[in-house]
Amino acid sequence: MKMLTKLIGGLVLLFSMTTAVMATPVDTYEFKTSENQKRGLSLAHELRCPQCQNQNLIDSNSPVARDLRLEVFKMVDEGKGDEEIIEFMTSRYGEFVLYKPKMETKTYILWLGPVALLLFGLLIGFVFIRKQRIGGNAPQEISAEDQKALDVLLKRDNK
Repeated sequence: MKMLTKLIGGLVLLFSMTTAVMATPVDTYEFKTSENQKRGLSLAHELRCPQCQNQNLIDSNSPVARDLRLEVFKMVDEGKGDEEIIEFMTSRYGEFVLYKPKMETKTYILWLGPVALLLFGLLIGFVFIRKQRIGGNAPQEISAEDQKALDVLLKRDNK
């Protein structure tokens, strides 16, 4: 009985040590109101982590993302507007932090490029199909020399 108690105690200790090692830090920021919490989380979802390739501030585990999340949360609780917070982040980290870049002259290719490529592809497809329909119905003429060569080949295969 004493041996079983020690074994169970050792297993509990071992299990608690492994779960402590696998635990990740959790942000425990307390917002002033639930509306601020919704707004802060929404903004953090819209902003990209400058260190990570394609994760927003909520999904990223990097220290930079954690610091920026807290910065966004504090700014929301201070009563700053969404545009003001986004302007602060873009002035500090550039347009990279925005998942949806602003419609400016330098971002026209981002916004209009896919539409232009789609229209270009449709135009090429339309021209290709039209050429096939027009040229596909005309019978092909074979010259007399080609016909004789074809007859020779066909007669040779029949033997």
